[in-house]
Amino acid sequence: MTLRTRILVLVSALVALAGVATASVLHASARADRRNQARPGGPRITAGTVALTGDGGRMVFRNMAWGPHRDELVTVPASDPSGPRTASGVKCLRFYAASGTGVCLQAVHGPVQDTYRAVVLDARLKERARYDVPGIPSRARVSPSGRYASWTAFVGGDSYAGTNFSTRAAVVDTRTGKLTPSLEAYRVVKDGRNYHAADVNFWGVTFAADDRTFYATLATGGKTYLVRGDLRTRTVTTLRTNVECPSLSPDGTRVAFKKRVEGLPKDAPWHLYVLDLRTMRETPLAEPRSVDDQAVWRDDHTLVYALPGDYGADLYAVPSDGTGAPRRISTAAVSPAYID
Repeated sequence: MTLRTRILVLVSALVALAGVATASVLHASARADRRNQARPGGPRITAGTVALTGDGGRMVFRNMAWGPHRDELVTVPASDPSGPRTASGVKCLRFYAASGTGVCLQAVHGPVQDTYRAVVLDARLKERARYDVPGIPSRARVSPSGRYASWTAFVGGDSYAGTNFSTRAAVVDTRTGKLTPSLEAYRVVKDGRNYHAADVNFWGVTFAADDRTFYATLATGGKTYLVRGDLRTRTVTTLRTNVECPSLSPDGTRVAFKKRVEGLPKDAPWHLYVLDLRTMRETPLAEPRSVDDQAVWRDDHTLVYALPGDYGADLYAVPSDGTGAPRRISTAAVSPAYID
């Protein structure tokens, strides 16, 4: 056998082995997906059409269940949040939607490291625009009219629980495409005076219905503040301390938020509260566990939020007036939006 023949035989053998290995991996992966998909008590998921328009009331969220539809946006009837899911094929790390406009924060997997982007979606989940995100996505919101979208990303550190982190909160006009990459460009009014500091951070934007007013968290000097923002004057004004990840109620009168409570563990320091914006009276909610999420208002009386679960996260609901008790409404789910 000549040297050339030996080399050809060796190459052929290596190619065959690689093919066998690849087929084995794919077969094992598919088998694992089927096994996870059929796991007793797990959600039933089928591919289909997902839209951000109302058809009797639906919930759209990121599916966390292992299987072929992991991380995809899925939809269920809002009246049956634990029911069978329809998967869209669109993957998001964080998501929110209102009035036929969605914002999807995605990972872009690269050969060396991942990068991230924000994609503005239309009512059929088709891309309208995309923007680079400078770090790990953590929060997303759309204004009630669909005109504005916002997202927050960690650009240093990776947890709100500590103090060694930095965030960027961006706002985009979805009609014009005009982007404000960071709310740090806005004028800050603190205690009635213009305020400047190198350690200013913003996160957790929530919009009012007037397409002008928003609320967010401002951190500076080791404290967090609820701020009211004005998109026209590009100004934010502090309202109250110890408020994080605000979420404005549909009637615009209250803000749900997470509050650091003395005595809780440093890595799980928050409880859920609701703040009446007219009286500034706080109401603790009936959820006894620490919640690291920007809660979503199901309606004027109910809040929905994520807590750790077997698949990564589960969704829970609790009354907004401090009564009742929390209940799990959906497993393997995060980043819900209600489509009416």
